[in-house]
Amino acid sequence: MNNWFHSWRAAVRIARRDAWRFKGRSFLVLAMIALPILGVSATDLTLRSAELSPQESAARLLGAADARLQDPGYGGAAVLQSPDGQTIVPAGDWENKPLPEGDADLKGVVPTGATVLKDSSGSGKLRTAHGLLHTEIRELQAAHPAARGIMTLLDGRFPERADEVAASARFLEESGLKVGGSVAARGLAREYRIVGSYELPDDLKALEVNALPGAFLDPLRKGLEASGMASTSRSTTLLVKLDPNRAGSQDGGFTWNMVKEANTRGVGVVSRAVLVAPPADADVPLYQQSDWGRYGDDSGEKKAVLVAGATIVGLAMLEICLLAGPAFAVGARRSRRQLGLVGANGGARSHIRAIVLAGGLVIGVAAAVTGTVLGLALTFALQPVLEDTLGQRFGAFDVRPLELLGIGALAVLTGLLAAVVPAVTASRETVLASLTGRRGVRRSNRVLPVVGLVATLAGGAIALYGSVVTDQFVIVAGGSALAELGVVAMTPMLVGLFGRVGRWLPLSPRLALRDAVRNRGRTAPAVAAVLAAVAGTVAVATYAASQDAQQRADYEARLPHGAVSALVVEDGGRDVPAVREAVQKHLPVDLRADVSRIVVGKPGCSPYEEDDGCGRLEVVVPKANACPLWAAGPGDEDPSAKFSPQERRKLADDWRCTSSGAGSVPTEDSLVVGDEKLLTVLGVDDPGARKALTEGGVVSFRKPHVDAGAVAVRVITDPAKAAAAVEKGQVPPGQVRRLPAYLAPEGSASYGIAGVISPAAAQAAGLTTVPMGSYFSTDHVPGSEPRQKLDDELARIGSAVELHVEEGYASEAGIVLLALTLFAGLITIGAAGIATGLAQADTEADLKTLAAVGAPPRVRRTLSGFQCGVVAVMGVVLGSLAGVLPAIGLRLTERREAARWYEEARDGGWAGAADLPQIPIVIPWETLGALLIAVPLGAALLAALLTRSRGAVARRAAV
Repeated sequence: MNNWFHSWRAAVRIARRDAWRFKGRSFLVLAMIALPILGVSATDLTLRSAELSPQESAARLLGAADARLQDPGYGGAAVLQSPDGQTIVPAGDWENKPLPEGDADLKGVVPTGATVLKDSSGSGKLRTAHGLLHTEIRELQAAHPAARGIMTLLDGRFPERADEVAASARFLEESGLKVGGSVAARGLAREYRIVGSYELPDDLKALEVNALPGAFLDPLRKGLEASGMASTSRSTTLLVKLDPNRAGSQDGGFTWNMVKEANTRGVGVVSRAVLVAPPADADVPLYQQSDWGRYGDDSGEKKAVLVAGATIVGLAMLEICLLAGPAFAVGARRSRRQLGLVGANGGARSHIRAIVLAGGLVIGVAAAVTGTVLGLALTFALQPVLEDTLGQRFGAFDVRPLELLGIGALAVLTGLLAAVVPAVTASRETVLASLTGRRGVRRSNRVLPVVGLVATLAGGAIALYGSVVTDQFVIVAGGSALAELGVVAMTPMLVGLFGRVGRWLPLSPRLALRDAVRNRGRTAPAVAAVLAAVAGTVAVATYAASQDAQQRADYEARLPHGAVSALVVEDGGRDVPAVREAVQKHLPVDLRADVSRIVVGKPGCSPYEEDDGCGRLEVVVPKANACPLWAAGPGDEDPSAKFSPQERRKLADDWRCTSSGAGSVPTEDSLVVGDEKLLTVLGVDDPGARKALTEGGVVSFRKPHVDAGAVAVRVITDPAKAAAAVEKGQVPPGQVRRLPAYLAPEGSASYGIAGVISPAAAQAAGLTTVPMGSYFSTDHVPGSEPRQKLDDELARIGSAVELHVEEGYASEAGIVLLALTLFAGLITIGAAGIATGLAQADTEADLKTLAAVGAPPRVRRTLSGFQCGVVAVMGVVLGSLAGVLPAIGLRLTERREAARWYEEARDGGWAGAADLPQIPIVIPWETLGALLIAVPLGAALLAALLTRSRGAVARRAAV
């Protein structure tokens, strides 16, 4: 025991001295190990600090109150809830019975003597320095001691009068207003003075203003109703602060028994005492329900996250070991004479292994300390930035020593693992070879390539089976990982195969390739590291490019490319002229097509709401054109249940049951009133359609709507009676009017419009129309600046404008592929650089020989560049081949799964269009080209530039 301790102590001292002597190499390895430790420790600190304790969560939700009472909206019926109050469901069986109407009695469950604060929330459009901004409005006496902690005051004070408000910092930033200014709401003549700014610790991006209870929402509602505009909705909860001196009080809180008692009266409760000390699952009635699993069992998700985390950590350790291993080999090479002297003085092979392993231990400990300290400092310094990014304030800066020690131990373990292979290799050298610098004859391992070949074939077969026979992603991923590990094991053999192309290369690349093949112990790990990084990059890039192609194909434009729509459906189209003028002022409009909508009743009736005096219009689909799968009779819950799977599959291909396409317009049955200009903007180039509108007819884009050259519409003046009739299986009451119609050719893009009614046809049918907006074609797609100006002016107009500018499919894959390419490029250059440093240490004698026989100085620089490039090329080529397999396997699995879902949908009669979903497989040739050409070339040039042309003068070695 004593001898072991002293030998390791001496080994650590030698390793520490050696690391300090070769600072450049030591710093490289230290940075390589410390950077992941920095990232992991910073992530741990960030997540732990952002994870609030029960006390901190309760303070942000309840302030200093003991409970928050809320109406879950079940009419006062008894409810069951989770301890945190996030899940509330009705108690009992209400599946076939209507819930009671009305509100739960919140005040009825407030204990005697408790302090109660009303907390109400709504929304409205507030006038800002730029126009109108949709903002949350909260009425809470925030300055009350019971509410302290819900909002954090930043400047000024909270409101104390009815004409004062405080505003969130994000609202002030977006609105251009300041503390001391005033703000008003659309539909409300009075102004409110801004007396302070605050933030919500859990939502730093909240656009919110705070007022006293009853000071803002009620006047706003009355003002909107007086102006004929839709009023805002509101929700109210009660904050309850119990009297600590109340009779029978022992715990000073709203207990779980009190919560369950409130649940019997239909009230949901969030209690501080329950949040801090939740009851056992056996005491929660909700958890005892047989169907509780559907409300949120996330154990599977947690297991998946743990498995993914363990996989990422394992791959990161493998990557670091593959990259740092050659660097430790560099140290072992440079210390051969020193290690030889240890053996000459009686040191055993275990002592030599201990010295090299001690180097990994020293670097690992230094990397652990450095990475952890930097992670602490970086997280603390960037805390405001991290909080802004996450959108919430941290709780306490949570430092957990055991977790940081575990992360540090990971660095030490990684350093030791990276030094294992160099330690074993160094210990096998004879003393004579170490002292004289002779390498001797090395035989390559013949077992490892065979194992790698078997693993590659087995992994490929498993991945093929998973993608062709089953629908399990895990099988494909597992087989692909096994195949990749097999390729890594075969790397030394593959490096030897690469050496056979050297006979056709010039001198410098031939020397570099032969040197890489001759010294596979340092070349293979670097190539394997590049292979692993490039394989992962190519797999993700191939999958991302394939998904991008699928999303591009599935994208359905709402308008032709560059076209604009601006629609208004409130206030009877009062602001439509101003909206049209604003669009033409700020956007490069080429053609404008005005559209109107049909109203039944008052001109201000909206298609979204059935107010008193408002009816609706619906298209009458002839019985012969109706899809049998959708035609429900009296008491039919599922009309398709009357058909067999074969009949449903056949009907799914029927033109009556095919989908009408995506998109819609804000009118009844997507009908608009317009002229032939609208067809031009929509890109419908059909003479028959233009003629129909010119002659006062209708152009229909839905085949089932047309019957005998006409479209029938039903004018319903009493929606309630119509709904009752439909529920009984009867025809809804209303006048039916037939309009001459022309069916647009099949395949015409309507962009959600079911039919275009000419103004003459609407007038002839006695239909009332009001302006709704316009469609515009543009010279080019408007940029960001004119869009911002237009949004500002539309906000000043005040109406809710449905504005859409069709910019086409916006791909995000380009950024992902660029990031992946840069990541793989950095790994490739780093690994190739390490291999080049080792090669320079090994080939120093060869370079001196070349210089002695008259080779120019640039040979050193050229050879170094080609050595780096050779490693990069071999790793990139092998990684590209290995990375395509899992991506193709996953896409084939998705294709099988999509086909299965499609067939099931057709059996149910809901497949819509009779086309099988396309799951394309796209190879990202740009990414592969950058990896195969640009990255190795850049690595070679960088190595050549950083290498000195002239070496040290050689001396004759003493014999």
